[in-house]
Amino acid sequence: MTLHTITSIREGLRAKQFSAVEIAREALETAERENPKTNAYLRLCPERALAAAAEVDRKLAAGIEAGALAGVPIAVKDVILTKGVRTTCASKMLENYVPPYDATAVERIEAAGGIIIGKTNCDEFAMGSSNENSFFGPVKNPAALDCVPGGSSGGSAAVVAQGPAVVSLGSDTGGSIRQPASFCGVVGVTPTYGRVSRYGLVAFASSLDHIGPFARNVSDAAAVLEAMAGRDPMDSTSAAAPVPSYSAALNGGDVRGMKIGVPVEYMKHATGETAELIHAAVGKLRGMGCEVRDISLPSTDYAIAAYYIICTAEASANLARFDGVRYGYRSPETASPEAHKLSAMYRNSRGEGFGPEVKRRIMLGTYVLSHGYYDAYYLKAQKVRALIARDFTNAFREVDAIVAPVSPFPAFRIGEKVNDPVSMYLSDIYTITGSLAGIPCMSVPCGATTATATDPALPVGMQILCNHFEEQKMFRLAHAFENS
Repeated sequence: MTLHTITSIREGLRAKQFSAVEIAREALETAERENPKTNAYLRLCPERALAAAAEVDRKLAAGIEAGALAGVPIAVKDVILTKGVRTTCASKMLENYVPPYDATAVERIEAAGGIIIGKTNCDEFAMGSSNENSFFGPVKNPAALDCVPGGSSGGSAAVVAQGPAVVSLGSDTGGSIRQPASFCGVVGVTPTYGRVSRYGLVAFASSLDHIGPFARNVSDAAAVLEAMAGRDPMDSTSAAAPVPSYSAALNGGDVRGMKIGVPVEYMKHATGETAELIHAAVGKLRGMGCEVRDISLPSTDYAIAAYYIICTAEASANLARFDGVRYGYRSPETASPEAHKLSAMYRNSRGEGFGPEVKRRIMLGTYVLSHGYYDAYYLKAQKVRALIARDFTNAFREVDAIVAPVSPFPAFRIGEKVNDPVSMYLSDIYTITGSLAGIPCMSVPCGATTATATDPALPVGMQILCNHFEEQKMFRLAHAFENS
């Protein structure tokens, strides 16, 4: 199995070492063979992939520009719509849903020559931090098969780490790209809110959801984001800001003099080998000529509470449409007279169609939006969100970028935290602040823990955060670090 990159595929196609169809077939065969180990793919789409690859070969043979992602096998998280290919959100509720249109991100990837080879497993409706909440079973981490890959985009991270896909698309609401990237040892990018259209992304929390790429290196992640980004009239929240060449920003990646902030509130919670690796990474940045200083983000301690109020409230509203009448699974009628009542149909359909974590979040969200509690919880959480955003605004007046851990710990074992929601939610402590502020963030590998007789070496990622629409600066720092 060849671990291709976008560059190696581009060069191989140009030199006629292989065709796009041959690359697509190799990716599909590898996915078919390797998937039983990890359960990272939910379904493959060979007909779509081979047809798209044949079109790339036709263009190349005719001397027509085939696109920046020509021939690159790409996997798509199962909350992002793909026309004619089942999109289930890893839920029984949408087990048989076949979208009639593509998400804008998917359209743009294919317009750039990318080859969609399959849909990846995830936490149900993107709600989770371990990828154990899927109706189709958990995903296993390729780095350690008894460990989680992170969530909710664990399948998208795993297929890139494992090899069947060169890059993949995930979604991030509170860390669902960065944490799996860290756990699986790949690059994961959460762009500025609005930088990539959400049209065709099944909504979890609309004011927090992003689509972003996974890749095995920073250059590939930059190329994929560049292909997807930009204003979309189908998404009123997409930004009209011009999209620069992220790939060009990587050239001559001298970061001497760049001011790097390290939040004291983050590092006080970091312990063990994760903290040691982050400190070593910060030391490497200092050795590269960066000016490193401690900064304060004083509202950080309130972020978990604010995030889990806002995201569950928005989930409660967004998932109300899945009621067994308009959309989603409908419970079969029974002989019981009670089952024929509308209220019973709703209760049975949603009770059977949603898994435990989705139900938990819907109930929490419904509670904080209910009469008498809106001001006490939801409104207060939004005020805290504004304070968190202000913390970052103030910080970026002093520094160019912020560096922090992605997670307090590396990948944990499957089943270890699944029955402890509070412990699971706390795994997002370093990622949700950037999500609440809507700023671009990414995870770049910075080493691995030490293997022992009982535990394998596990990847650890360093998080880089920059100001709104400063992805170029973020990529430049990450690329310099990656190549140092």
